[in-house]
Amino acid sequence: MKVLVVGSGGREHAFADYLQRSRHHPQIYVAPGNAGTEQIATNVPIAADDIDGLLNFAKSEDIDLTVVGPEVPLTLGIVDRFRANGSAIVGPTKAAAQLEGSKAFSKSFMNRHGIPTAAYRTFKSGDYDLAAAYVTEHGAPIVIKASGLAAGKGAVVCSDLKSALSTLEAMMRDHAFGAAGDESFMEGEEASIFALCDGTNYVLLPSAQDHKRVGENDTGPNTGGMGAYAPAPVIDDSLLEVIRHDIIEPTLAGMVGEGAPYTGFLYVGLMISDSHGPRVVEYNCRMGDPETQVVLPLVETDAVELFSACATGRLANTGIACRDGAAATVVLASEGYPGSYPKGRRIDGLVADDAASSMEAAGHDRPDWDRTYVYHAGTRRREDGSYETSGGRVLAVTAVGRDLQSALSKAYARVSSIHFDGAHYRRDIGFRGLARAEASSDA
Repeated sequence: MKVLVVGSGGREHAFADYLQRSRHHPQIYVAPGNAGTEQIATNVPIAADDIDGLLNFAKSEDIDLTVVGPEVPLTLGIVDRFRANGSAIVGPTKAAAQLEGSKAFSKSFMNRHGIPTAAYRTFKSGDYDLAAAYVTEHGAPIVIKASGLAAGKGAVVCSDLKSALSTLEAMMRDHAFGAAGDESFMEGEEASIFALCDGTNYVLLPSAQDHKRVGENDTGPNTGGMGAYAPAPVIDDSLLEVIRHDIIEPTLAGMVGEGAPYTGFLYVGLMISDSHGPRVVEYNCRMGDPETQVVLPLVETDAVELFSACATGRLANTGIACRDGAAATVVLASEGYPGSYPKGRRIDGLVADDAASSMEAAGHDRPDWDRTYVYHAGTRRREDGSYETSGGRVLAVTAVGRDLQSALSKAYARVSSIHFDGAHYRRDIGFRGLARAEASSDA
């Protein structure tokens, strides 16, 4: 079987790693891929937004299944094009991808279908004074969001009025997110739910919580994500049932009712509070990064079987099995990130096993859950075989353990063995989950 993964980041490296654990032993291609994916798959020099090039490659190589990582090709309609040519693909159609592509659409959709979200208003890019007055009236903490695609950086949690107004200034006057200009607002503790959908049916993957701010204690500017852990302790079994009943199922039914059945990964960003319960902050039409790097190592269901069932509408007959324990990932970033950063700095401490098969040496079908995973994002390989930095977020180091503390300890131990000039990372990944675990043990 031949599988094509579209994308070039740590998320796509995690997809390729998950697929290679399949008992079906697929031949994996990644377009365009990175220096990590080339160790376990065949990289194809086609950009993720080159829909024609990707489709021509899929047809010429008789690709059996395509899995799309980033949001841009989805909002450009890659799924529509592939399906029109009879190619199986995991992802939402262009119409369904509006849930991420337009925050104004998604907010209106939630209102139409009674899906819990915050009171909000949207403002156009020229309405700074109105938006500032709204924020001043409602106070902080408050979440300010860009309406369009913003590479995972468009939602900013502002703990005080000063930071809220400066965020508005950056979004609406400095155009920090290009054409994205509408804002909405909410407060609470964030967590993420991931559903794999076939248009009618769905399965839930482990929940997760990421860390958007660049600095410890959630300080500094927003990033694409500095780390994550799964599952998120804030989402217990009873709350998960509420999320299913009040959010996931009405979302899928609403999309069917609007003529755009949702297929592929649905990433629901939630804000959870004691007073309001779970409310939707945003939808994303793909898996998150770095959340994918902690979610997929916990999934035991065969990747080829799970993704094929999604692409062919057979999830009603497909369960999902996840191991007990927890996973944690720590992102190593380049000096200056999320601002401008240098490239070409040598990375020391990477070894062949980082990208090797995660199957146990004895050849069992179960992965070796004691190993760490080093997922490449902003890297490239030099002529001498060594690696160098080529992006802002360079590597994501993931470990799985019997509990969150165990996973974090193993992840940070592996992080300490990797070096490049100017490398920085957060040292408090999982702090909310650890606090909850401690409070639970004391209760």
